[in-house]
Amino acid sequence: MFDKILIANRGEIACRVIDSARRMGVATVAVYSDADAAARHVAMADEAVHIGGAAPADSYLRGDTIIAAARATGAQAIHPGYGFLSENPAFVEAVEAAGLVFIGPSASAIRAMGLKDAAKALMEEAGVPVVPGYHGENQDDEHLAGAAEAIGYPVLIKAVAGGGGKGMRKVTRAGDFAEALASARGEARTAFGNDAVLVEKFVEKPRHIEVQVFGDGNRALHLFERDCSLQRRHQKVIEEAPAPGMTEDMRAAMGRAAVRAAEAIGYSGAGTVEFIVDGARGLHPEGFWFMEMNTRLQVEHPVTEAITGVDLVEWQLRVAAGESLPATQADLTINGHSFEARLYAEDVPKGFLPATGTLAHLAFAPGCRADTGVRSGDAVSPFYDPMIAKIVTHGPTRAVALAKMRAALAGTEVAGTVTNIGFLSALCAHEGFASGEVDTGLIERDLAALVDAPGPTPRDVALAALAAAGLTGAAQGETGFTLWAPLKRTIRLARGGDSFAVVIALAGPNAARVTIRDDVVEARRGAAGWVLDGVRAPSVVVTGGLVTVFSGAGHGFDIVDPLAVAAAAGAGGNLVEAPMPGLVKAVFAEAGQAVVAGDKLAVLEAMKMEHTLVAPRDGVISEVLAVAGQQVEAGAALVALEEE
Repeated sequence: MFDKILIANRGEIACRVIDSARRMGVATVAVYSDADAAARHVAMADEAVHIGGAAPADSYLRGDTIIAAARATGAQAIHPGYGFLSENPAFVEAVEAAGLVFIGPSASAIRAMGLKDAAKALMEEAGVPVVPGYHGENQDDEHLAGAAEAIGYPVLIKAVAGGGGKGMRKVTRAGDFAEALASARGEARTAFGNDAVLVEKFVEKPRHIEVQVFGDGNRALHLFERDCSLQRRHQKVIEEAPAPGMTEDMRAAMGRAAVRAAEAIGYSGAGTVEFIVDGARGLHPEGFWFMEMNTRLQVEHPVTEAITGVDLVEWQLRVAAGESLPATQADLTINGHSFEARLYAEDVPKGFLPATGTLAHLAFAPGCRADTGVRSGDAVSPFYDPMIAKIVTHGPTRAVALAKMRAALAGTEVAGTVTNIGFLSALCAHEGFASGEVDTGLIERDLAALVDAPGPTPRDVALAALAAAGLTGAAQGETGFTLWAPLKRTIRLARGGDSFAVVIALAGPNAARVTIRDDVVEARRGAAGWVLDGVRAPSVVVTGGLVTVFSGAGHGFDIVDPLAVAAAAGAGGNLVEAPMPGLVKAVFAEAGQAVVAGDKLAVLEAMKMEHTLVAPRDGVISEVLAVAGQQVEAGAALVALEEE
């Protein structure tokens, strides 16, 4: 076994690898960028090495710098985590050339599965079923359009490199193919430096079921399946293992196919073979097809660990150190059910816009596994994925595991940034999902209901006002009030575009009458805290000028200083502003141009995604204030319209 390894990654996966290495007695070296100098993974590791600037290209994608850090610290092996350089065969070769061990598959195995078209051809040769489609080298627009016609609409255009839903477009009719192709190519070129695509049949009611495989270079086994069908824009949201409705015949068939795929390329380490499944006719052995293989550990690996009792990172280290597979297929069994929910800093009502901010408060519910790379006080950076944590639950049945997930989400507390907790909670309460009737279109079909999070109740506002007045701690007389004034005080709060003037009238240290507009809340304080209108108050924290009430998805209120002078109203609907920090990828507007509401004006790249900014109304462009290639802050004016 290794004495010391370097982890060429950041965030929750770096912390996850450190946890297993520590249990095995293996020392760890972290690497960090300028933005991550005080990050959790840096604090957890035995050593840490600075490798460059905040942008991934200046740090986590600098393979030569990472290898130099490993050699300088005496690390014997490099664990790539996932993302960044984890599926870069040139990096694997450079690691091995430096006399180090890459904790993962060979460069040849990564290359074999790196391009979706070549991988599918290889899988056909290995007897693995593949989706009908065109995976050839001819990238001429007309040729691809002809291939789509031959396959039959709807079709899916997919970038041959990369993943995560980038460079992927569904096309339902021939007239939309050219525009979708150009869009997919542009996004693929930006994300992967490769704009080649393939075209394949779109399965109408698809399920995304993947099989965890593990190999030692000679033989492979599988650790059963995960269902990742709950997706939005091809991004996984909630994963589970095993797949609901799975039959033993189909599990065996998918497992055999996945093992054939791994052994066909001499696979070593942890990998995932992803299949698309036709859910329209139920699960049966003839209704699944190979999509791609991820030659790395997956984000959702904890659900597999939960149902098998296997530490996949430990297995990675053991096999990379020269051991054979730690178990046989017959040794592996499924125990219960597990869910994983991806908690993100994102503004769901604004179209799931990635968010930044400082995590003024972060706490997870007891009884769940929370894989995270951040702590209270850490910042969600605009340079990386905005994931806060992966919340994992396990139970003897699917219903119990899902109930535990609902409780875990309800008990998770995040202050300082918006999150998708309400959306995740709505999904876990969705009748179809609860019954196991899932497919990749579930979220889009019911999106309006799933994102319609309820606003704060009068009790929530009352609790926020009590907290802002300093009255949520232990009773200490009339805290926050003066002895020479009436025991009544007005607290001003703001939430989004709404404002509240809340009047608190004390009736001693343990009772208050709280008035919010036309609503009155009777508050009494007991040994366990405030009780509002007979209902026990949820948790609440005050961080600076922000009060967060952890009711439902959580409600944040700004404490308004009554002496503050409002800033100028600004340009209102005349400005198109950057919704977050990012890079201006393209500008489509010019001064004097007439536009109508919804016209594309610019593209902003942030959080590894492209965001299209459109005209807020009909009008004429008066000024273009940004250029392609410019890095801008949140709120920066990009395009101005003439006054109406």
